Amino acid sequence: MKSNEKIWDVVEILTHSRHDWMNRLQIIKGNMSLNRYDRVEAIIEEIVAEAQNESRLCNMKMNNFAGLLMTFNWENHHFTLEYEILDDSGDASRHDDVLTKWTSGLLNLLDEAVDRCAENHLCITVEMSGGLPRFFFDFNGIINGEEKLKGFFSAELKTRLAVEQYNVASHEMTAMVTISS
Repeated sequence: MKSNEKIWDVVEILTHSRHDWMNRLQIIKGNMSLNRYDRVEAIIEEIVAEAQNESRLCNMKMNNFAGLLMTFNWENHHFTLEYEILDDSGDASRHDDVLTKWTSGLLNLLDEAVDRCAENHLCITVEMSGGLPRFFFDFNGIINGEEKLKGFFSAELKTRLAVEQYNVASHEMTAMVTISS
């Protein structure tokens, strides 16, 4: 964790969460007043899917990693973050610190490397492979610092993490990261 990274307290977390819920309720109310019940149903389905995804993330028992992903969009960044957990991944708590540190480094570097005026988006997907989680990072937007990102991915890792493959171009970045036991 970098020294300038935000440490959230309970009241701040609840405040942001309540704000998010109030926004969603306002969108639902607005659509109901316009008799757009099909849109209301779609919004509720999105909320349920997001909650189930969040639950799967928490079930991995990587509290620092989950906290990083769940609170990322509450701060000002030059890209939005989305995550998807494809299955109930089980207890991966022993990988929490190393994965959180590496992912935080990537997010900070990406924040510096992207065009600040572009619509930038990162999706992190987690799936199980042989009992161990695999992480896919898929970025779409405009990258100005391609070489820094390539250097980050090609750096020798002295941890259980391995960058199995990556691709960095001016408008996209993909990477697959695995954890050894």
